[in-house]
Amino acid sequence: MAKRGGFPGGGMPGNMGNLMKQAQKMQRQMEEAAKELEEKEFTGTAGGGAVTATVTGKKVIKSIKLSEDVVDPDDIEMLEDLIVASINEAFAQVDAFSAKSMGGITGGLGGGMPF
Repeated sequence: MAKRGGFPGGGMPGNMGNLMKQAQKMQRQMEEAAKELEEKEFTGTAGGGAVTATVTGKKVIKSIKLSEDVVDPDDIEMLEDLIVASINEAFAQVDAFSAKSMGGITGGLGGGMPF
């Protein structure tokens, strides 16, 4: 009985095999980039360095440092705003690093497949 469909020889055509190899390579590179991101720390500052926040690549706050001159009991709101701003700056650095490292791997695919 004749075989229907499939590829001669039972394997994938050359282009499909190459595509699979490229996809596997891209997956390994993305895993390595994700591991590198997790191990990095990012520091954001606000108020001219009066407040410094350090976060991990997983967006976990590691530390907050405050300059003595920014601690004003009569202006707690400003201190709170500076803390939030420094953390948000550090998180933005995480996002920028992640986008840059993943963009280099995917070659601008935009996350989708070109078909």
